[in-house]
Amino acid sequence: MSTVIRKSLLQLVFSGAFMKRWNDRLRPMELMEVDKQAHKMIVAWMLLSRITAGMEQAERLALTEEVIEGSIFSYFYRLVITDIKPPVFYKIKANREDYQKLTQWVLPQLKPRLAPLGQEFWERMTVALMEPEEKTLSRRILMAAHLYASYSEFRVLKPLNPQDEEMPEIEQSFQTRLAALTDLPGVADLLAGQNEFSRFAARAGQLRFQKRWSQTPRVPETTVLGHMFLVAAYAWFFSVEAGACQARRQNNFFTGLFHDLPELLTRDIISPVKSADASIGELIKQYENHELERKIIGPLKSGGCEDLAERLSYLLGLEVGSEFIATVRETGPEGERICNVTESELLGPKNRDELDPKDGPLLKMCDRLAAFIEADTALRNGINNEQLHQARWRIRQMYEHRPEIMGIQVGALLADFD
Repeated sequence: MSTVIRKSLLQLVFSGAFMKRWNDRLRPMELMEVDKQAHKMIVAWMLLSRITAGMEQAERLALTEEVIEGSIFSYFYRLVITDIKPPVFYKIKANREDYQKLTQWVLPQLKPRLAPLGQEFWERMTVALMEPEEKTLSRRILMAAHLYASYSEFRVLKPLNPQDEEMPEIEQSFQTRLAALTDLPGVADLLAGQNEFSRFAARAGQLRFQKRWSQTPRVPETTVLGHMFLVAAYAWFFSVEAGACQARRQNNFFTGLFHDLPELLTRDIISPVKSADASIGELIKQYENHELERKIIGPLKSGGCEDLAERLSYLLGLEVGSEFIATVRETGPEGERICNVTESELLGPKNRDELDPKDGPLLKMCDRLAAFIEADTALRNGINNEQLHQARWRIRQMYEHRPEIMGIQVGALLADFD
């Protein structure tokens, strides 16, 4: 299988780590686009769990597909228009002709990097981006998630801007637009607060405060939250390239989005520490799982969010020991059970929506690839640091003798960064 994912696409996805938000306001820390995208998609996943509860599998998968692709399309759009302030952009969007003129300028900026994904992807994105209306269910879910994530950022900087005359108007706009979406299951709970649904959404956003590689100077600095979105997006694109079924590529996206969730409880423990000794790595994993059950999974179950708890447990591989183990759900005489599967099985008979498949090595590759790009970008930006050199070298070495994962030529892709 030939590799269609190129260095330029991975760097485009990563470029949201440079893009500052609210940069015309006093803020306690830099708020970055890639972090907001992660928080937005966590909230979208939560809303999907409520909205799709009674749907047939095909309908649920189709809606989830629209939400994930819609988020990726709008993210790419946002990376091009960069510093257009939201009020200005919303005015442009309110006028179909003006919005389409802007979009006709945006699309050629993206095409060179996205063309390798194929004509079908390009056509879907073009059709989606040329339509400014936010009336479909998938778009309303994304709008609710976007507003919630942006409002969360606003509440971080609001106390530092008491003299800013625009702040009350901005807050009122968030509240009014979110209130208009309360017919969507889950939105009212998000706004109400004081329930496990809203607490989980708020808590997940706290991962924007945790810097990765905290002892290593880098440009740009990335957060745990932003890294989770990078891994999710990479997992999506590589899953599509690997021919994954709908359920598998969606599971891979959301596993990438949540794979570092335990770091809410443990902070970012660097890989050399985890791999220094097998017993240390196992001890850390046991502690992470214990705290995850005590502080997140357990409260979700007792707080009426059993659906979220069950899906998180599956995505994070709590039954099998790791989120990076490939699994499916199979039904036998004793009922449904989660089974480990091999790469060859996932490439063949187990690659079926009804088995709810999830990758392992492919997701680990995406996690490492995101770390590689973080290190490589910092080095290219002039941060000459031994830890960064070692990280980049170590990840290259991992794929030197096994350059192909699930049909993806990762060795060739890494060589493209020379």
